[in-house]
Amino acid sequence: MAAKKARKTTKRSTKKVAKKKSARKPAKKSAKKKATKKSATVTLGGNPVRTSGVLPKVGAKAPAFALTTGTLSEIGPKELKGKRVILNIFPSIDTPTCATSTRKFNEFASSLANTEVWCVSADLPFAQGRFCGSEGLANVKTASSFRTNFGQAFGVTLTSGVLKGILARAVVVLDEDGVVTHTELVPEIANEPNYEAALKALR
Repeated sequence: MAAKKARKTTKRSTKKVAKKKSARKPAKKSAKKKATKKSATVTLGGNPVRTSGVLPKVGAKAPAFALTTGTLSEIGPKELKGKRVILNIFPSIDTPTCATSTRKFNEFASSLANTEVWCVSADLPFAQGRFCGSEGLANVKTASSFRTNFGQAFGVTLTSGVLKGILARAVVVLDEDGVVTHTELVPEIANEPNYEAALKALR
């Protein structure tokens, strides 16, 4: 009798161990997925910094996203559909290179048919509007990522370095259907984007 009870106890404990092991397996899989999440590396003054992901591929549909405009309303793919769009993405309008890229895209925008150029940063919409107003830049539009998913959706939020939490410098071009026709993640944040490559995607 004692031997039978011992065998039953052993079987029950073996089943419990097996259940515990099977319960742990899904957690291992999810941990593995997190570890393999893609990101990119750019530099700031030559020092490597990481981004939260990677830009969407050319030919793919733009990810779902939202941006906050100067009127504090939100826009996304639905509001931009039917127009070609250049997303000029940068860290802050209050830095020299970002200001230069905004001025240059403003020049190009005046001659682009059915095209909107959106200058996107984590600045508050008020700061963006103030800059464009003082510079007389009427051909570009500004939008902020400060309370939206934009940085994560496009993989451009900086996750390390002194600019952690704001956006990397990048350009994304979308066609009338919201399909990506050009992307550039500028390797060195202090450098300007390749304007000609972005414009070529619209020709």
